[in-house]
Amino acid sequence: MNIIIPMAGRGTRLRPQTLVTPKPLIEFGGKTIIQRIVDLFSSFKKLNIKKLGFVIERKDDFIEEIISNISNQNGISFEVFYQGEPRGTAHAIYSARKMLKGPTLIAFADTVFESHRIFDIKSDGCLFVSEVTDPSSYGVVVTNTDGSIKKFVEKPNKPISNLALVGVYYFKEGQILSHEIEIILKNNILCKGEYQLTTALENLRSKNMRFTTHKINNWLDFGTVQNLINSHKKLVVDNSMNHKEFKNTIIKEPCYIGPDVSIENSTIGPFVSVGGSTKIVSSVIDNSIIQSGSVISDAKLSNSLIGKNVVYKPNPIEVNIGDYSTFK
Repeated sequence: MNIIIPMAGRGTRLRPQTLVTPKPLIEFGGKTIIQRIVDLFSSFKKLNIKKLGFVIERKDDFIEEIISNISNQNGISFEVFYQGEPRGTAHAIYSARKMLKGPTLIAFADTVFESHRIFDIKSDGCLFVSEVTDPSSYGVVVTNTDGSIKKFVEKPNKPISNLALVGVYYFKEGQILSHEIEIILKNNILCKGEYQLTTALENLRSKNMRFTTHKINNWLDFGTVQNLINSHKKLVVDNSMNHKEFKNTIIKEPCYIGPDVSIENSTIGPFVSVGGSTKIVSSVIDNSIIQSGSVISDAKLSNSLIGKNVVYKPNPIEVNIGDYSTFK
């Protein structure tokens, strides 16, 4: 099976974090989002993954080196594709059409989940879903009584279903999807200004392809700042460990403290990730993510997201600071 991972989106809902660092490369608990996704699918031995295909916006040696390291760590060959101008989910997938052959799994790079059973690989397609309280932010599916899908709707204005597509799609024959997306592109069929995968899915369903759903456990969505922080709270519990003692500092578990971190005169936690080589002085921090190489002093932070190499010294309660920022 091939796995295609589109990761060319601009992550506008996570700005300013994503002005410098692409969303899949945001790190917490010692791992980037994209590494968590690849590690997750690598753990499913029954998938027999042959190759990973990563779709990025344009050539970027820094991103491609990270992709290479993650793929090599999992012992899977890979290829990088370039989307150019982001023009929707279907357009991103079509950029990797070379790999749309045979059994294919598509996994967008902002979702981690738990699943205790293998999905339906015998149907024409199997789409991963989760129940949500606000369907208007997602593509959703409406199902028949037998569990098969009868309708796809992209971000419905009216609540017609609470089963949201989480960004993972299995196709028994990827070439059929490739052909359908080609038709959409050639005929300039747009949905809300973009070429949407849900358009291709609805067209294939109307051509009698049978799609089923796979309801996942513990969907961790990283699409917005608040979703990222909430998902981090669940993951940092699993990554918590015994920490070394820091000068005049209390660590309230669960927390992740990266390598070469210096902390003094502070209270850290619960639910805090601190990236490697960060320095924290005279601060109180809980329920927050601080990425690597930052210097935080005299801060009181909660529900906050701090980028890489940030120098921070003021005292607000809730902040969202991008990479390479300085506040004094």
